[in-house]
Amino acid sequence: MYKEVKALLQEEEVNTGRQWEMDIARAIPVLCLPIIHCIIECCTDEMLESGIPYLFDTVIGGPFSAPMYLFAMGMSNEYTRRRTPELMALRGLDLIIISYVLNICRFLIPYTIGYAISGDREQFIEPLIYRVLGNDVLLFAGIAYLVIALFKKLKLSCAKMMLIAAAASVVGMLTTGVDTGVPILNILLGSFIGTEDETGLLISDFPLLIWLIVPVSGICFGRLLRHIKKEDKGKFYLTVSVPAITVAAIYMCFGIENTAGMFGEGQNCYYHMMPWDMLECIILVIGMLGIWYFVSECISARTMAFFTDVSSKITSFYCIHWVFVRTITNVILYIKNGTQVLPVWKTLVLSVCIILVTLLLADVWRNIRIRMTAVRSKKKEEVTN
Repeated sequence: MYKEVKALLQEEEVNTGRQWEMDIARAIPVLCLPIIHCIIECCTDEMLESGIPYLFDTVIGGPFSAPMYLFAMGMSNEYTRRRTPELMALRGLDLIIISYVLNICRFLIPYTIGYAISGDREQFIEPLIYRVLGNDVLLFAGIAYLVIALFKKLKLSCAKMMLIAAAASVVGMLTTGVDTGVPILNILLGSFIGTEDETGLLISDFPLLIWLIVPVSGICFGRLLRHIKKEDKGKFYLTVSVPAITVAAIYMCFGIENTAGMFGEGQNCYYHMMPWDMLECIILVIGMLGIWYFVSECISARTMAFFTDVSSKITSFYCIHWVFVRTITNVILYIKNGTQVLPVWKTLVLSVCIILVTLLLADVWRNIRIRMTAVRSKKKEEVTN
């Protein structure tokens, strides 16, 4: 395979335009999030062990979700015009701020209202500090942008970045399960290493050391892809993606059958996964990118435009859907029914409704931002003149 890929590489960068498969790889995981998160919130642990809930929670919501998005995020950094270390660092800071604002909107505000209505301290107040300060993929993306900006500032090669990321993954494996005994310290450290404690409330979902290798792999793949002619992309993906999807499928079947690795019991089997599981995720993503490439070659321009549109407003879609999911399931359903558990079919209906409303509101928010940008530009011109 190495010789076949090397034969396709050009010395100069010849593939610098939009990569449609990257848009699909970014859009589909995000569109699945309302279904994944509603199922997690509305299904019991027993329900999550089989059928549709298991499919969305453990499989689609596992290796097909965050790894796909984060790998594509790394790829997109090689194709964006905002490639300077300074602009990437600013993007990282923006995402970090947005992640905490999101925690206020999806936890602090609705949980405070829920407590005021119900007086249920255990449901709404006790987990609040963990929820508001806890991390998720958005905070990880922000921190990862800062690290990648530093890599670019230092002009590190792909080999050096991968070596650092691989070493970080090993250190992350060795430090997983740390409990400092101080909740706040556990929460803050949880953004970097896989902390755990006895409360069961700690959120340490995407530790930097464990997950950094995914966007870094995406960057290296993006750099490689820039040297593949457009007319050779089909041959390239057949060469790398067919073996990748085959290996990934075998690994997943073994893991699911034996409840091993990231498919084990407990959410930290996924969030604090071992390096070999992370390698499996990266291989799977490379395999899926080949599928998305051939899909992009077959679908209509209108369908492709939809994926491109969703890909362009990922952050707003992510934030809006989470506010709906948490408010509806954790507050409204819980107060109304005394539980947030729903039958699977009702959960799926709720998920689809949230997807549709979120798409609409994300579009509204983008239009508002466009108008705000236009107004600021006009004011600057008036001041200059």
